[in-house]
Amino acid sequence: MYYSLRGTLTASDGRMAVVECGGVGYLCTISLQTHGSLPPLGEQVMLYTYLSVREDAMELYGFATLAERECFKMLTQVSGVGAKVAVAILSTLTADQVAFSILAGDSKSLTAAPGVGPKLAQRIVLELKDKFAKGQAEFSAGSLSASIPATVGTGNRGEAIAALAALGYSQAEAAAALADCAEDLSVEDLIRTGLKKLAARL
Repeated sequence: MYYSLRGTLTASDGRMAVVECGGVGYLCTISLQTHGSLPPLGEQVMLYTYLSVREDAMELYGFATLAERECFKMLTQVSGVGAKVAVAILSTLTADQVAFSILAGDSKSLTAAPGVGPKLAQRIVLELKDKFAKGQAEFSAGSLSASIPATVGTGNRGEAIAALAALGYSQAEAAAALADCAEDLSVEDLIRTGLKKLAARL
């Protein structure tokens, strides 16, 4: 029903954002990832939205990117994953990191999100891995299907990710640490850069 909202950001506390459009304030539940991309209060903002309709409530969810919204929708298709759990996952990992974790079979990374235990994380990977692998997540430019290859990486980046994983980091953590690195860096430079970034997060 609601594809997106564009208006003035009038309130935000990390869990929700209020976007005023034409004199009406729309309260959207958001992830910490989306919260981090919001402009200062009083400025214009655009959020992609998803309306959750239940017997006892209607709740609007807002996302900074299409990739995050589509990832949210796919997560909520998994048995045992409600909207709150999906938001918790997307507050802990970016949409790209979620996709990479699922494709890599790295359920451990998903357990970093509150409310996601090992069994639920394994179920998420089991139920969604084929959907991502077969390209059923067909989103527009700049979305998950387009960004996964850049996140995972090939060549030197792929070797560096494998090396960091051998040192005990999850593949999703390693991929995230190297996502912004230049493609022409050597494997050794990529590993050093990745280790510095990962150490800074501790």
